[in-house]
Amino acid sequence: MQQKKDAPLRSDAQRNRERILEVALEELTRSADAPLSAIAKKAGVGQGTFYRNFPNRESLVLEVYRHEVQQVSATAAQLLASRAPDQALREWMDRLAQYAMAKAGLADAMRKAISTHSSLAGLARGSLTSALALLLAANEEAGTIRPGVTPDDFLLAIAGLWQIDPHTDWHSRANRLLDLVMDGLRAGAPGA
Repeated sequence: MQQKKDAPLRSDAQRNRERILEVALEELTRSADAPLSAIAKKAGVGQGTFYRNFPNRESLVLEVYRHEVQQVSATAAQLLASRAPDQALREWMDRLAQYAMAKAGLADAMRKAISTHSSLAGLARGSLTSALALLLAANEEAGTIRPGVTPDDFLLAIAGLWQIDPHTDWHSRANRLLDLVMDGLRAGAPGA
């Protein structure tokens, strides 16, 4: 009996898939031309398992990207559940910076895997915008940021993240930029 394409994976199959994605992110960030066989070997899976999950380089690269976007987006609700809204927003900004550096490292692999980035931009935009809207609404309600900030406003304000070279001391530069953005969001907040 053949398994439906959208049926849930067995737990061992899910672990294999997650391990492949983890190794692929690391290897493709290091080298856009990383051999798929080397990724499979480092992930500890056979070629058959690898190609059942990812029949070609493009499918692997797109799934790595999609996985990273989902991880960043899911973090918003988790942070809001355990932190004050402004602290959750600032910590989410750190996670977004990590995502931006991973995305920058994958840029060559993405360029080689597909001919257009429009599908990638759409994939990230919807998920990240929803997470960001949740964080901004919680902060506006708490009075910790100025009223009326939209996800588009925020994304424009942090656009500099994508200008930072991931092969330099990106962490300190990203922290400085994000602290400046957070200070700007707090300016004019009712609770300030």
